[in-house]
Amino acid sequence: MRITSKGQVTIPQEIREKAGLLPHTEVDFEFDGKVVRIVKADARKSGRGARFVERLRGRGDVALTTDTIMALTRNQ
Repeated sequence: MRITSKGQVTIPQEIREKAGLLPHTEVDFEFDGKVVRIVKADARKSGRGARFVERLRGRGDVALTTDTIMALTRNQ
């Protein structure tokens, strides 16, 4: 198997099926100095949305109640 000039490689279908790697599955790469492993990413830690939320976590400085927020979204 060959790595393309873009760093891509095709995982054989049989291995994808056995590992449960469906299309759009997020994966991580682990390297121990000798061996590279592809592992399913932790669903809670992967994806653009999760990374965005992590960057924003703890930065809010406005203390609004749920009722206040709902009233604002309903223009009340």
